[in-house]
Order: sequence, then C-alpha cells, then structure tokens
Amino acid sequence: MDVFLMIRRKKTTIFTDAKDNTSVGELKKMIEGILKVHPQDQRLFNKNNEVMSDDKQLQDYGITISTARAQSPAQLGLALRLENGEFEELDIAPYSSPPDLPDVMKNQDSANGQETTHITS
Repeated sequence: MDVFLMIRRKKTTIFTDAKDNTSVGELKKMIEGILKVHPQDQRLFNKNNEVMSDDKQLQDYGITISTARAQSPAQLGLALRLENGEFEELDIAPYSSPPDLPDVMKNQDSANGQETTHITS
C-alpha cells in the first residue's frame, strides 16, 4: 500500500510516496534522485528523532497506510554529511505564521463575516 511522506531538512520539504514495505535504504535512493546526495551521506530520522536503519522497512517504524495518508503524511527528518565527515544536527525550520489580520477584518461578526445592525424602539 502507498504511504505518503513529508521529508524535512532546514527549510526544505520533500513530499513523496512509497510502499509501506520500502526499505529506508531504498527511500534514500529516491531522495538521491531529488537532492543529488548519495544515500550514505544521508541520515533519516523518524517522528521520535531516532535514526532510521537502512535495512528496516518503513512499516517497521509505524509508517503504514493508516498513519501516512495523503492529507496527513508521515514526517521524517533528514540530515546530511558535512565536508568533515560528520553528520549535521537535525534542523527543521518551523513553519512561518500568517500575518495578523488587519483591524478592519477583526471587528466583523464571526457568525458570517458581515456586520449586523440592531434596531430598538
């Protein structure tokens, strides 16, 4: 079955899909096709920030059709090997927040977005 993945590193996010029986090593080869970084220079992390082993399958880490759907993909972290041979620290930039609403939009009636007028006699 297809599982949907969101692989994040710094400000980069890769969306891809794979089979739940895909090995982590095979997933790294898919990433190599996108980033042009050799699989041995990649380190993948699961949702608990644990390093994923190349010989294990995605389903071994709980990534299944029920946990990695298109509308809510499983998130993995990616770190790359530095020139000195060490791996960089896992660094996932937080998503940006939308700007505050202008004051004119904040004062509208929340029921339907229109202002209401009340008439009393």
